[in-house]
Amino acid sequence: MNGPKLVEAGKAILCIAACEAVGVLGGLFTAPAIATWYATLRKPGFTPPNWLFGPAWITLYALMGIAAYLVWRRGVGDIRVKWGLALFVVQLVLNAAWSPAFFGLRSTLAGLVVIIPLWFAICATIVVFWRVSRAAGLLLVPYIAWVTYATALNISLWQLNR
Repeated sequence: MNGPKLVEAGKAILCIAACEAVGVLGGLFTAPAIATWYATLRKPGFTPPNWLFGPAWITLYALMGIAAYLVWRRGVGDIRVKWGLALFVVQLVLNAAWSPAFFGLRSTLAGLVVIIPLWFAICATIVVFWRVSRAAGLLLVPYIAWVTYATALNISLWQLNR
């Protein structure tokens, strides 16, 4: 692999690793609460099995990282790239905040306070990413689908357990 290709591979790995690190951080708050607090909640019929969350998020974080890389490689001199990456960071911070809010605080309401702006931030990121790289925008579609589902689940958990 020559120099420029190595640099590009490094950027891609950095983007994916940064996103996966958010997942690891979230897991620090999630894991202790699964068998304790979360197990005691009344859940709607559409609640997925606990084992599904890990593989789903690992995949979504990888797709997010690839999408961020595809935008970054277009060059930060482009204002759309700057806006896209800024929005990406905002949604990533909100994503990182959800697990401490929901599981760390053991609060379905705190989870809602985070996940609703997260949903809007992801939508804005998709719109800007799409304008820079259609592939990057498309790679975020499974993420917004999952967060839409997670929002519905969070709302139901809040309603059933208040």
